[in-house]
Amino acid sequence: MSDILQKIVATKHEEVAQAKQRTPLATIRQDAESRVLTRDFEAALRAKITRGQAAVIAEVKKASPSKGVLRADFEPADIAQSYSEGDGQVSAACLSVLTDRQYFQGRIDYLKQARASCMLPVLRKDFMVDEWQIYESRAIGADAVLLIAACLDDVQMRDFEAIARALDMAVLVEVHDAAEMERALRLQTPLIGVNNRNLKTFEVNLQTTLDLQKQVPAGRLLVTESGVATRADVQKLRAAGVQAFLVGEAFMRAEEPGLALAELFA
Repeated sequence: MSDILQKIVATKHEEVAQAKQRTPLATIRQDAESRVLTRDFEAALRAKITRGQAAVIAEVKKASPSKGVLRADFEPADIAQSYSEGDGQVSAACLSVLTDRQYFQGRIDYLKQARASCMLPVLRKDFMVDEWQIYESRAIGADAVLLIAACLDDVQMRDFEAIARALDMAVLVEVHDAAEMERALRLQTPLIGVNNRNLKTFEVNLQTTLDLQKQVPAGRLLVTESGVATRADVQKLRAAGVQAFLVGEAFMRAEEPGLALAELFA
């Protein structure tokens, strides 16, 4: 685990400990289990692919630790609606909303606002380190959660996946290398995200997705993450059989994110 990831995980453990004092596990679990009618995250991705389009998980992301604020005029509801509409022909399949406060300037309310403004399924993108967060994710309305293999051991990934599935949420497992891919494939989730950012050098290389794609069996859906910025990138990946993409920073600086998405994936 890189130094920055260790720092984020340590902070997250502290945040969860404080959250548990405010809302005990039994309470947040009861709230989560009372929620109904999740939106089918995986089905939304596969529906786009069936129609011959790229399945895009469009990110609602205010800032990042390395690049600072990406969008000063940040209105999650407007961004989500723009992604949902696209240009009328090309649009997002799902949303990903950053909820980490300290490092990405996210908020739980951003997820609620984004989901309320459209009908797209929503992934909660955060650093999951405790089962409490999985229950919280359903309680705030998330349809899917992200599990980052670099942050979790095998037992945690298995247990968190089981909780999410019991709550009718999809699980996207994020990997960075072949060893993490092997661990992810032991889980039941069909959704495997390949983060193209090297955790040691922080360089982004789309070849990471193409290399790891060989390990993904039929029936699983590979989602490429990070570094997709041009139509040439999209064309290269789609020509290799990659059909699902998680993209955020490329759109956050655009006046109309949905139109930027449509242009990139036209």
